[in-house]
Amino acid sequence: MVNVLDIDDYDLSEALSVVADFGSERYGYVVTPNVDHVIRHYYDPEFRKLYSHASYVLLDSRFLAYMLNFLKRQVVKVCLGSDLTSAVITNLVKPDDVVVLVGGTPGQAADLRARFGMNALHHIDPPMGFIKDPEAVEACLSAIEAVGPFRFCFLAVGSPQQEVIAQCLKERGKATGLALCVGTAINYITGAEKRAPRFMQRLGCEWFFRLMMNPRRLAKRYLVRGPLIFLLLWRVELRIRHAAAALDSDKRHPRVPRMPIIGSIGEVTQP
Repeated sequence: MVNVLDIDDYDLSEALSVVADFGSERYGYVVTPNVDHVIRHYYDPEFRKLYSHASYVLLDSRFLAYMLNFLKRQVVKVCLGSDLTSAVITNLVKPDDVVVLVGGTPGQAADLRARFGMNALHHIDPPMGFIKDPEAVEACLSAIEAVGPFRFCFLAVGSPQQEVIAQCLKERGKATGLALCVGTAINYITGAEKRAPRFMQRLGCEWFFRLMMNPRRLAKRYLVRGPLIFLLLWRVELRIRHAAAALDSDKRHPRVPRMPIIGSIGEVTQP
C-alpha cells in the first residue's frame, strides 16, 4: 500500500510570503513533517487525518529531501519549522499583533516580549500530559479562543499534541488566525536549547547533533524508530499539493513581495 503525504512545495522565503498574507479573518494551521512525522503518518490513521486538514504542509527535513532525491529522484523544497518560526517572529510580527504561545515557559514568553517587542503576546502553559485530560484540553482550547482573533498562534507542545490542538481549533470554528505547529523552535530562539551548526544543518545532520545533545531522550526516536524510514520510503509518496509557481494565480494566497529573512540572532539570509 502506498501512503500519500501531500506537501506544499515552498522554501522558506516562499512560505514566509504566504504566511505573511494569511491574516486574522480565517483560521488555518501549518504542520512541518520531519522523518518521525512521516513514519507516524504511515502507521497512524488519526495522525493522517490531522495532516489532511492542515492549511500548509512544509517539509522540515533536509535529510529526507536528500533521500528522496537520491533514491527516488524527487526534488522537494525544504522549509525548516525552526527557521520559519524565527523568520515569522523577526520579520512579520508587529508590536501590537496578537500572538499566542502555547507551551514553553513564562520565562521564554517574557524573553520573546523583551527581545522582539511582542507587546500583545499571550502565554498559555498547559500541564504536562494535558492532551490525555479532556478538561485540560478544553481549558487550553478555550484560552486560545478567548485571545482571538490572533495573527499567529505558536503551538509548542510537541507532536502529535500540537497537531491535535490545531485541528480541534478548526473543528470548533471559533478561533481565527494562523496556528503554527512549531515543536522545539521556541527553545532554539530563546536559547533554551542549542541548535546544530550551520554546516550540519546544510548536510541534513541536525538530527545527529540533537542526539548528541540529548541521547537519553532522543536515542529511541533516532536510532530505533528513525531507520524505519529506509523501509517505508518506497511505500510513501510525497505528492505536491501547492507549488510556489502557482502562488501568483491563487486568489486565496496572493503573492506578497519576497523579503530578506532575518534570523533570530540578527543575521540576514538571502532567499
